[in-house]
Amino acid sequence: MKLYYSPGSCSLSPHIVAEEAGIPLQLEKVDLMAKRTETGRDFWQINPKGYVPALELDDGQLLTEGAVIVQYLADLKPELGLAPANGTLARYRLQEMLVYINSELHKSFSPLFKPDTDEATRAGLKDHLRRRFALLEGVLAKQPYLLGENFTVADAYLFTVASWARMAKVDLSDFPALGEFQKRVAERPAVRKVLQAEGLLQ
Repeated sequence: MKLYYSPGSCSLSPHIVAEEAGIPLQLEKVDLMAKRTETGRDFWQINPKGYVPALELDDGQLLTEGAVIVQYLADLKPELGLAPANGTLARYRLQEMLVYINSELHKSFSPLFKPDTDEATRAGLKDHLRRRFALLEGVLAKQPYLLGENFTVADAYLFTVASWARMAKVDLSDFPALGEFQKRVAERPAVRKVLQAEGLLQ
């Protein structure tokens, strides 16, 4: 399988999940501004949505949307518990968390990375993000990971999105449980390997 990615973007999440699961991936970096891959291919021709992550399966099919890709990867190695079994309430809890991160956090960050976003909009988005992170702070104050004691694909996604806060100048310093969560996940061997592979370790 091949993962089309951009360092530090939301494609970091499935990259982490694949490494946690021991699933080998071929990686192809994408220049998201130019819409070109590192081998010179037109990324629009690969993924008409124009963004990462995109996972090319062994049979040539393309799977997109990070929250879906991480579940697909986890289901290839169900014995590892990176996602609860399909059809269980726990799986729906996982999906509930993935959707929350996607709609309330991920998409709220996007305008903060655009230079033409005005200051009033930026301030409103930062306030929105802090309120949404506050809910997860409450969860993580009670348990090490979003669904309890064990790391899941939702944690890979939160780790990825929360890591954007510094660059976007969203102050999360008064969320200590979230800060400890970020450190805990960053210390996982698989995560360190992926961060190094993407050139994200200082």
